[in-house]
Amino acid sequence: MKRKLFITVAGLIFFILSNSCYAQTDYHEPHRPQIHFSPREHWMNDPNGMVYYNGIYNLFFQYYPKGNVWGPMHWGHAISKDLIHWAEQPIALYPDSLGYIFSGSAVVDVNNTSGLGQNGKPPLVAVFTQHDPEGEKAGTTTFQNQSIAYSNDAGKTWVKYKNNPVLKNPGIKDFRDPKVSWYENEKKWIMTLATYDRITFFSSKDLRNWTKESEFGKDKGAHGGVWECPDLVPIIYQDKEVWVLLVSINPGSPHGGSATQYFIGQFDGHAFTSSQTETKWIDDGADDYAGVTWSNTGKRKIFFGWMSNWQYGTKVPTEKWRSAMTIPRELSLEKINGNYFLRSLPITELSAISVKQTNLTGEIQKDISYNGPIKLQLDLTLLDDFTIELKNIKNERCMIGYE
Repeated sequence: MKRKLFITVAGLIFFILSNSCYAQTDYHEPHRPQIHFSPREHWMNDPNGMVYYNGIYNLFFQYYPKGNVWGPMHWGHAISKDLIHWAEQPIALYPDSLGYIFSGSAVVDVNNTSGLGQNGKPPLVAVFTQHDPEGEKAGTTTFQNQSIAYSNDAGKTWVKYKNNPVLKNPGIKDFRDPKVSWYENEKKWIMTLATYDRITFFSSKDLRNWTKESEFGKDKGAHGGVWECPDLVPIIYQDKEVWVLLVSINPGSPHGGSATQYFIGQFDGHAFTSSQTETKWIDDGADDYAGVTWSNTGKRKIFFGWMSNWQYGTKVPTEKWRSAMTIPRELSLEKINGNYFLRSLPITELSAISVKQTNLTGEIQKDISYNGPIKLQLDLTLLDDFTIELKNIKNERCMIGYE
């Protein structure tokens, strides 16, 4: 039997991020999320270059600073100490003669393998796709290549490598979104790259010279659209290292448009293998795309995604800005009937936000009027299926349920 919990939330819900660079009026704009990251103005999509260093989370993101629809891509930049309160920084990377700055990742080159560090300190190295719009218009298949940039001041400023690109396109139209990580067993870097309908792995000793290792996915998973924004993540489950490969796809979602699938398997430094036969999705909803994990966080795997969908991302009714990021989540694994499933929970840091808490048990109708974030603690042990209806004084409604 499906039961209903009716919760009426009256009034506007505000949460001003105290150490953000925004004026309070920005957070009072219609539709502005109060806890999720959103740019102060203009267009944003994929999270990029997420790296933790010296106590600071650096978030870079696809950004067009001249409008609130997609345009020539830059890397925007924001920093945080807790993944909740953000301060937006100057643009990190601008387009150049090699093209727009598409998605990618950033790492702390602890051992200065790249030789780009200074004064004995490790550099931050960003690895990203450069997209040549002229080459695309001309009908070539080599208009996307991988380049690097480096920072010797903890991500405040960046210098592009003089010999870019470091990985040239062999003739694959969609050749993009490098996610780079250190593989300790063989002392080398691994690049996980989206290459049209599959993932290609490359390795490097210095972040500048790359060698192809293997491919995965031509006959695996969902293929309703181009594969994008991959991430290869090791997760410890009961003292065993299990590898998870995240792959975004657009279109091809079960609900249409954009979504992110994942594969459970093993990686030996050269190839990723998986016996998984079913397609697994990180979300059942429609608003989590291009998500990847933060670099340099140790065993903790923190995931961040673009909270939108290419079906309608350019048409949402905001004025000065468009798009937001998901709430950061911590990834882990569960094993059910011999099969691994990816588990994601909001990060524990969110519990530090001062909120009003209300406890609900059983079948109930309750009115709540509160000017701030609200945490609902639900005891559903007596219920099987349920739905929650959130409604405000304008009679706008949102249904949340579990079956």
